[in-house]
Amino acid sequence: METHLDTLVEKNSAANKQLYDYQHHDLNLLFEKLSAHANHKAKLLYQLPTGGGKTIIFSEIAKRFILNYGKKVIVLSHRIELCQQTTKALKDMGVVNRVIDSKVKKISIKDHFECYVAMVETLKRRIDEGLINTSSVGLVIVDEAHHNSFHKLLSKFPNAAVIGVTATPFSSDVNLPMKGFYDELLVGESISNLIKQGFLAKPKVHSYDVELNTLKTGLTGDFTVSTSDALYGSEVMLDLLLHAYESHSMRKKTLIFNNGIFTSKRVEEVFRKAGYAIRHLDNKTSSAERKEILKWFKRTKGAILSSVSILTTGFDEPSIQSVILYWATTSLTLYHQMIGRGARCCSGKKKFSIIDLGNNCERFGEWNSEIDWNHVFNHPEIYHENLSRSTQQTHVIPIEMRNAFPNSLEVSFDVVAAYHKALEDGQKAKIVIRDSIRQHALMCLDNAEGDLAKALELCHVLDKEIDYRIKLYGKCLSKVTRDYIAWLGDDYRLRLKKMIQKLMAKSMALPVAS
Repeated sequence: METHLDTLVEKNSAANKQLYDYQHHDLNLLFEKLSAHANHKAKLLYQLPTGGGKTIIFSEIAKRFILNYGKKVIVLSHRIELCQQTTKALKDMGVVNRVIDSKVKKISIKDHFECYVAMVETLKRRIDEGLINTSSVGLVIVDEAHHNSFHKLLSKFPNAAVIGVTATPFSSDVNLPMKGFYDELLVGESISNLIKQGFLAKPKVHSYDVELNTLKTGLTGDFTVSTSDALYGSEVMLDLLLHAYESHSMRKKTLIFNNGIFTSKRVEEVFRKAGYAIRHLDNKTSSAERKEILKWFKRTKGAILSSVSILTTGFDEPSIQSVILYWATTSLTLYHQMIGRGARCCSGKKKFSIIDLGNNCERFGEWNSEIDWNHVFNHPEIYHENLSRSTQQTHVIPIEMRNAFPNSLEVSFDVVAAYHKALEDGQKAKIVIRDSIRQHALMCLDNAEGDLAKALELCHVLDKEIDYRIKLYGKCLSKVTRDYIAWLGDDYRLRLKKMIQKLMAKSMALPVAS
């Protein structure tokens, strides 16, 4: 005779996918935390990188919770694509579930389903209409929990524990910190460890310094579509994009992320004229056409897909070999989600390329670098402040540096103006670096009182200013990688010391040290 919970787990389910050791560890820890709270009503936030198997983990959470406690589970999502992905994952795990969509008008108390999957807005309407009994729900699982739209629903489940799942436990709204909705953060395996264990592909980053001072932030805190379209839809930037692709992603299956539809369509036009197989996709593309485009992208070797406002979540195509960030964002979540689309491993793929054309890696750090998520969770205001500073375009010479050169009337140098003047005069761009080095050398000598050792020591005071000037110079050149910028910095410092020695020797009529 079947029991009440026999409807939950399909008896001969091949469902029970093999979990990895780190997933087992995290699951056990989550249930330990649940058991430690009275009536199992904990509010836990679980962090795991994109590609780490969040969907499999919360499907197993739902299954274990129902079997252990005999209470209903509801999984919340903010997009229909994620709902479809989630309901399939639950079924694959052996969890019979029902999607609450526009067709579902009421759920009876006697409904035999123990697990539901719902979009936030649809579920909110059904609850507000009094058509759904929320008191019988014992666990609410929140997918992509960093979205603030979920918070208004959590109070609707008086008897439920809450487990939020996200790759980036950080709210984009400084007034709605995630620590205000969750009691504790549990941090899963890091990106670097997942790469070492072979679960994620290793990235090769190609960053270009781009001048972003024409971008403006909007109400959301991110750069506006209109100013992004003006910059990234320009001939200069499109030329740089094509150059970057041909230098680092040629013949690789490539996903290009854009901020605006205008830009994405311009990208499609430019690449098609250059003879490359490319399609455009945005959130206004019909479902039928979207399905056809994604099928084309999957089957076509070396295909390029230019997208807007879509494919950051709920899209899994392991054959992607290159991800191009053709826009600047202030969203840590979007940054990780976009790159994560190329990080999934498949047969013959252990590496993938990242081309950054929005200074995003500089703003957030390398995608696979270590992040102290507990610090971000507990002190989000500090992270917000750091992000805000990173979008500032102004440059102020530090007072410490200015004080180190009291005998120098002028310590600034307009790299951009010098670059344009050089071009107007028909000279090579590299004279900008020559003139900058000469100015710095004279500053060191003017404040060294004839002491060569002191002059050379003053070089180190200029380190940050040198980095800034090199960065601006690289932006003027446009088609240079961050590796080249690093080399320029090393070469600049070497040439500066040689020029100091040369000028000192000349002033004292001494031989130049080799």
